[in-house]
Amino acid sequence: APGWARMLSCWYCRCRRYRLAALANFSALGLRPGSDVELGSLEQEPCLDGWEYSRDVYRSTIVTEWNLVCEDDWKAPLTTSLFFVGVLIGSFISGQLSDRFGRKNILFLTMAVQTGFSFLQIFSTSWEMFTVLFLIVGMGQISNYVVAFILGTEILGKSVRIIFSTLGVCIFFAIGYMLLPLFAYFIRDWRMLLLALTVPGLFCVPLWWIIPESPRWLISQGRYKEAEVIIRKAAKINGVPAPAVLFDTTEMQDSKPQQQQKAILLDLFRTRNIATITIMSLLLWFFTSVGYFGLSLSTPNWHGNAYINCFLSAVIEVPAYVIAWLLLRSLPRRYSLSGTFFLGGGVVLFIQLVPADFNVLSVGLVMLGKFGITAAFSMLYVYNVELYPTLVRNMAVGATSTASRLGSIIAPYFVYLGAYDRFLPYILMGSLTVLIGILTLFLPESYGNPLPESFEQMLKVKW
Repeated sequence: APGWARMLSCWYCRCRRYRLAALANFSALGLRPGSDVELGSLEQEPCLDGWEYSRDVYRSTIVTEWNLVCEDDWKAPLTTSLFFVGVLIGSFISGQLSDRFGRKNILFLTMAVQTGFSFLQIFSTSWEMFTVLFLIVGMGQISNYVVAFILGTEILGKSVRIIFSTLGVCIFFAIGYMLLPLFAYFIRDWRMLLLALTVPGLFCVPLWWIIPESPRWLISQGRYKEAEVIIRKAAKINGVPAPAVLFDTTEMQDSKPQQQQKAILLDLFRTRNIATITIMSLLLWFFTSVGYFGLSLSTPNWHGNAYINCFLSAVIEVPAYVIAWLLLRSLPRRYSLSGTFFLGGGVVLFIQLVPADFNVLSVGLVMLGKFGITAAFSMLYVYNVELYPTLVRNMAVGATSTASRLGSIIAPYFVYLGAYDRFLPYILMGSLTVLIGILTLFLPESYGNPLPESFEQMLKVKW
């Protein structure tokens, strides 16, 4: 009996078992495990009596809650992909909503959506309910991130704006990322963990009376008195005397702005050179997103403690953002980007050559790869803005951002390939990252050039 138990638990152990009737016939012939008869040729069946899960690391997860294993194991990466589908939808609508209803209103509305629907997830009764709510959470999460970014850049002065747009937003994102494994280490049940991560959203409610509306948006809507109140309050706090008259509303209302030229998506492909830049930019954003999210989501598959690995994955982003900021200040864009892509992709490709016993070295290489890809990701924002003229700059950033979201949607399935071959995700992500590092060298250089205002100026940049 012990011999049969070992064979049942270890041969095709996770998802199938030998049919009991076939095993009875096998035993009736006087044969035992290890005999000359091929045990693997016996008829098999699914695990009909359910599964038992190890509680050594996680007390409860959505996988153990709804048995997302064996025939249903595809649902786990789909859950993450659908979250990023929500992120994609939120990216589309957040800018339009904030342009129409105001930065502050949409910021707090989307924060309420993220917090409220995260709280509802705690009471999910099925995988389908959890996943639909997760998609809506993704819509709220990216929307308040984007709107907060826009609001900050419009309120702050030029000297502070650059630091806020690069180091400020990114490093605080990394700090939140670092807190996640800390919460998860002490709270091993997924419902309680989700509750702990949702409650801090309530602490943002008092910020409604602290964060002002964007004066730039108010002026664009003709609400000059409200904008003046905010500007005078800021001047008073900063100890700067404000002029007696800020706006000549009569002159501003009477002046007729010139009819602005309208741009369409096809303008991003209007000439061969512009189309080349657009296609290469889309590829850069798509594959960079695959690499970044693929490495971020694969932390449970690394050697060692999953919580420490996730924490290290977050910590490495801080120096990556600092290095990216320094590179943007002093070196050409395409060489900086290409160098960080080669670094990230090269070391990830090298992981497969590391002996199995050198676990620390493998994790170190993954960290170095994450460092390179994260630095490149943060620099792409600036590079993209500098390549396109004012007329289509917003549209270009939106298009490349969409490509990035599509990359994040398929990234969980790159990680999923690790179930078949541990090194396959790293081979694919490393190869693609090196490829886009080569592509970057064929893009024009924007370092030291003023922002282009027209397509003619865009085509004058150095290739």
